[in-house]
Amino acid sequence: MANPLNDVVAGFQDLVAQVPDIVQPLIIAVAGAVPFIEGEGSAMIGVIGGVNPIVAALAGIVGNLVCVVLVVLLSSRIRTAAVNGRARRTAARNAAAVGASGTESTGTLVTEIDDEPAKKQSKGQQKLRRWLVRFGVPGASLIGPLALPTHFTAATLVASGIGKGRVIFWQAIAIVLWTVVVTAAATGALAAITA
Repeated sequence: MANPLNDVVAGFQDLVAQVPDIVQPLIIAVAGAVPFIEGEGSAMIGVIGGVNPIVAALAGIVGNLVCVVLVVLLSSRIRTAAVNGRARRTAARNAAAVGASGTESTGTLVTEIDDEPAKKQSKGQQKLRRWLVRFGVPGASLIGPLALPTHFTAATLVASGIGKGRVIFWQAIAIVLWTVVVTAAATGALAAITA
């Protein structure tokens, strides 16, 4: 009796085999850049498709990490522009208040963006914020993929005011860890299915 899962795996491997070997890791890397697929999903796809697990994991990690770094850098620039814009508006209001009353206002410059009310955040963002408070950046980065894709986790951390270098460092560790674990599990599961 034929195992239907074996047929699906064999069909997927035949499909991947039609792509030149040199292009397969590039496809996995591109898939790794896609939110919700990410490094671990793309590596698993590669393993099921018959790509060497180490090559699949490395390609998935690279694709996911490159995209997350770009998201962090862009998010950091957006946050800096928003904070600076708010500070300029506050300074202008304070200067106008001093000019109108003839006395100096006690207003302070705003250096942080106010958090959105929790009701406007997705459940995943709410979980991530709780984890950030409870476990800090390392914990939020490592368990964040359970709530949100790493792309969204990274952007949320940067928007919270965490430095981009720190976010990139911990997101890289999370991406490598999750991709290696999922690749190993996929490799073991594939061996069990095809045995």
